[in-house]
Amino acid sequence: MSQKNEIPILVLSLLVTVGLIAGGLWWFTKNSGFDIYKFFGSQSNNPNPINTKTSQTSQESSDKNFTDVQNVPTGLFRYGGSTSWAPIRLAVDSTIQQARPEFRLQYVEPSTGSPGSATGIQSLIDGQLIFAQSSRPILDSELKRAQERGLKLEQIAVAIDGLAVAVNPDINIPGLTLEQLRSIYIGKITNWRQLGGRNIPVKAYSRRINDGGTVELFVQDILGGQAFGTGVEFVSTTTQALQKVAGNPGSIYYASAPEVVPQCSILPLPLGRTQGQYVAPYQEPLVLPNQCPGKRNKLNIEAFQSGKYPITRNLFVVVKQTNGQTERQAGLAYANFLLSQQGQELITQSGFVRIR
Repeated sequence: MSQKNEIPILVLSLLVTVGLIAGGLWWFTKNSGFDIYKFFGSQSNNPNPINTKTSQTSQESSDKNFTDVQNVPTGLFRYGGSTSWAPIRLAVDSTIQQARPEFRLQYVEPSTGSPGSATGIQSLIDGQLIFAQSSRPILDSELKRAQERGLKLEQIAVAIDGLAVAVNPDINIPGLTLEQLRSIYIGKITNWRQLGGRNIPVKAYSRRINDGGTVELFVQDILGGQAFGTGVEFVSTTTQALQKVAGNPGSIYYASAPEVVPQCSILPLPLGRTQGQYVAPYQEPLVLPNQCPGKRNKLNIEAFQSGKYPITRNLFVVVKQTNGQTERQAGLAYANFLLSQQGQELITQSGFVRIR
């Protein structure tokens, strides 16, 4: 065979070989999950890139300070809600005002009822607030009421909190299980002797269930929806309750952990899911009342973040979506202020646990 006749055959053989190699590579990458683009150091043509979509409700870590937060509307924005949020309002909101004077905030108390998560969300639905602060998730009934008014509610978690139990320092018990705590508040346990403590009658205090998300959470998660026992005395504020606990050896009360743990006149009690497996809401070692206020107990941050402490919850910014987008934009901006690095640091300084 002449050299002239061999050339087409060689070309044809080369094309067949290239085709077989290409087909083999295609089959291998399709069936093995091997990323050929990544192998050759380029992802520019990768048909399955990593999802980099970001949500408006969660700013990236590049938002270090309040000045970095984007999409902040201008105007006066009314807000209100949970009393557990009071330390955050005190520390964070004034700092937002200084950094972003165009974003003016006005705290509004409800026209009827006591301030709390429930009244805050209701005021939001009624159009009295632009966004609300809540210490518990939105209820299905609230979502339904909002829907009936043509609104959609969103909740954005910005911090971690927990419920702490305050007792008089004279109570001589190492801790309580959640079942024992429940038994106290439904009236099954009436004397501390039943729990291995002193022979002292139990005097339980609580705010009323309509007073806020803390009580709603307690009734739902601890009491299992049962009513308070007839021996429970209702008080208006946590300050009033803690004063009663300090003055009565047999008393007990529960509230947001940052409101209880640093107090000098009461003992924050360790809690557990099972007998003897108690977790303190404070950092060990315990600071005794006679050492306070020179020293104060601090939150057990690790136990709250890990869920070891048995009664934890998230704090939410509740945002509404209406035909006018400015209201939703204002709520999202407020949440993003709190989720920025500066916001999370201020939340920690307020006594709560950062969520990121």
